[in-house]
This record gives sequence, C-alpha cells and structure tokens, in this order.
Amino acid sequence: MARDVRERAPARPRPRIKAVAAAVAAVFVLIGVLGFVPGITTHYDELTFAGRHSGAKLLWTFQVSILLNALHLLSGLLGLVLARRLAGARVFLAGGGAAYLGLWLYGFAIDRHGPLNFIPVNEPDNWLHLFLGFGMLVLGLLLSNDVGTGGRLDTPIDRP
Repeated sequence: MARDVRERAPARPRPRIKAVAAAVAAVFVLIGVLGFVPGITTHYDELTFAGRHSGAKLLWTFQVSILLNALHLLSGLLGLVLARRLAGARVFLAGGGAAYLGLWLYGFAIDRHGPLNFIPVNEPDNWLHLFLGFGMLVLGLLLSNDVGTGGRLDTPIDRP
C-alpha cells in the first residue's frame, strides 16, 4: 500500500476573538431565554411587552420585559452568526459594546419613572450595561490584534 507523502497543512487555530464573540453571543441567547422562565424571572405575572411598568426581574435584580428579552435573543443570535468571521466577531464585540454604552447613557439620562423608559432599565441594569459596554468594547478592539481588523476575508472564496 502506497504511503501518501503529501503533507497536510496544519490546521490554523481559531482566533480567540471569534471564540470569545461566540461565547458572549451564547450568553445573550441564554439570558434572552431565561427572561421567559418563571422562577428565574421573578414576578413573571407582571411581565409586560415593554415599558417601565414591567415588574418582572431576571435573577431577582434586573428589570426585564418581553421586548428586552427578545432583544437579548436577537443580539445573541446575530452574534453567533457574526462570530463565524473575524471581522464579524470584531463588529459584534466592539459595536455591541458601543451599543451597550449608549444604552447606559440612555438609562443614565432618562427619568426611570417616565414614559421614555420603554425598554425598561433600572439601576442594576444600568451598571450591567456599563460593565458590558466597556467589556465588549475592550474585547472587540484589543483581543487578537495580530490577526488584523477584518479588512479582508478570513477564508477568501477564491482560495482553498
């Protein structure tokens, strides 16, 4: 039996940023699902579609609504899709971090008992948004700098 002398190219390790983006996205999906689970979400009977009147709290702390749970689910699913490519992983982490910092500013600026609090946010939510925003932004901008910014495709379609 003839021995195949062709050498296989060693498999390139998956860039850390893609793995981290996928993990963050999976957590968002999990949080979105848990927001609909009675017991993990307390006062589930007070869950409203949107607005400050939602009395439901995820893990007894974070005010949630159907809209917020759906946003977590959608952003997590989008993140899982984007994490398949280097540029997408960076966009998900850095862009999502910027979005969460914007949400923190929104929660900081509005009257939490007024009509503009449609997501809804409470003080623990606001601290979480600040932490998530900075964390995701730092990961998206600094993690795995040696692999580039995604200006070209990870695996060009015209090459094997």
